[in-house]
Amino acid sequence: MSDTTRALLTVGTLVALAATTGSLYFSLGLGLTPCDLCWYQRILMYPLVVVLGVAAVEDRADVWKTILPLSLGGVALAGYHTYLQVAPGATCTVGGPCTSIQYPMLGGLLTIPRLSLIAFSLVTLLSVAVARAGGTDDAWGI
Repeated sequence: MSDTTRALLTVGTLVALAATTGSLYFSLGLGLTPCDLCWYQRILMYPLVVVLGVAAVEDRADVWKTILPLSLGGVALAGYHTYLQVAPGATCTVGGPCTSIQYPMLGGLLTIPRLSLIAFSLVTLLSVAVARAGGTDDAWGI
């Protein structure tokens, strides 16, 4: 594996770790109750810390095949969650207070689902970069 691939996997690990730590801080440190969509996003983000970390240590460039489905699922969920918070009259059919904004940051520009969307998007982009840098033959032509 090239140094570039290892660096990409390390950055991905740090992004996933920051997202995981942030979500735990919001719930355990600040006492905010995660809604159902937040739980689903956590289910997709938390394993990425281990998967990316192990791949960086063990020189596994083909890990993008595992990362991409998790990160794309997270992008979809976080994108939907973000939409629910900005769409007028939107309701959450999943359950829980998914439309409420519990902890607005930067004057409401950043919300918890938007932070999640940013993290999943970064991990997705890094996963595609790993596929390209890893030199795999079946990297979907990317």
